Amino acid sequence: MSNLSPRRAKSGDTALFVGKDRKSYVRRLEPGGKLMTHLGVIAFDDLIGKACYGDRLTTHLGHLVYFLMPGIDDLLSHARHATTIVQPKDLGYIALKLGIQNGTRVIEAGTGSGGLTLWLALLVGDTGQVISYDRTPTAPEVARRNLTRTGEAIAQRVTFKTRDIAEGFDETSVDALFLDVPNPWDYLVVARAALCGGGHFGALVPTTNQVVDLISALYEGLWFCVEVEELLLRSYKPIPARLRPDDQMIGHTGYLVFARAVNARSSDVSADSGDKPEDVS
Repeated sequence: MSNLSPRRAKSGDTALFVGKDRKSYVRRLEPGGKLMTHLGVIAFDDLIGKACYGDRLTTHLGHLVYFLMPGIDDLLSHARHATTIVQPKDLGYIALKLGIQNGTRVIEAGTGSGGLTLWLALLVGDTGQVISYDRTPTAPEVARRNLTRTGEAIAQRVTFKTRDIAEGFDETSVDALFLDVPNPWDYLVVARAALCGGGHFGALVPTTNQVVDLISALYEGLWFCVEVEELLLRSYKPIPARLRPDDQMIGHTGYLVFARAVNARSSDVSADSGDKPEDVS
């Protein structure tokens, strides 16, 4: 007999329902609420305090639905999207390259729907801080609603600010800064002013001409260790008898550009290191 204690559903939980056709739904369990799908209806009153995560449920039409705790990927894929979000395949790598960990202070510019905001807030812990800037007044509210699905404790790690970042950032000596804006090269001066020496910089742009504009500006400023990368992800059909790649894949989402903030002119550093593009054979 298993010694594991089952985790029962509680009022206010955010739950994941996956039907026999693999379609999934994320819902907040509120008394009187219902999951209503093409497979049928499940009343939340029948789950709260009774059902355990991992249980097999049946709808009023008799169809199978699994009752699960949502992962971060589930929360992101089901989040309300007012704008295009940073894709899950890029989120982990961005956090790795920015050095995000417990206690990190990080700025992001371009809140959007809050996908990256959520991921950063989970990683910085209670001693860290995420400061998210967006000039669109509605962006913080959309992101805040998506954040609260993970609980108020996580949401409290984020400070939202509505401002054109051309005016600069309020913070100084932050550990990392990420720009998800169309013209990140225009904000490198204010980004460097906000970062600590050696701090991590990152940006996401969708086209190669934007990459050229950005790295050209980085080489003219207080930056070093410039990198340009792209991540591709290919999924497979999980059928043992005929395992093969899916028929379709997302070929491109964006280019990731990273650099480190330094205290010497990059022209000086590059002359010594051969790091400028024209010095590379």
